[in-house]
Amino acid sequence: MSSLITEDEISHESELVWLEDIEDLDYVRQSLDRLPTRKGRPAYHRDGRMIGYAILGPDARASRASGTFRRRVFWLLPHDRDMEPDGLYAKSAPAEGVDPRTLHPRVKGYKTERSEGGPPSTAMQELGITLPL
Repeated sequence: MSSLITEDEISHESELVWLEDIEDLDYVRQSLDRLPTRKGRPAYHRDGRMIGYAILGPDARASRASGTFRRRVFWLLPHDRDMEPDGLYAKSAPAEGVDPRTLHPRVKGYKTERSEGGPPSTAMQELGITLPL
């Protein structure tokens, strides 16, 4: 999904709110969700957990058809690398995954060596977890 997000779709972001310390995460999943408000913590209806979300500025307009706003939500699933370091994403990241340190308001973010299973995060190093390379 990250590759499908355009700069135009996120051009009204004013802030990203993180619910967890992103320094300990190699990647987060991002999606554009239709939400009823420009700001505030959105409801979360996926497995796993919400890691963060975007707040839109006052110039953002709701969809004429639905009355909703398109806002980015950042999340992880139970089988993602932070919970299963030797699992499915030990040496890769999901399609919608990006390195959270590359995310900023109005910036899509991108994959890095770290998000793709390269050098482990500080948290993984502290736990003595190494990725199979």
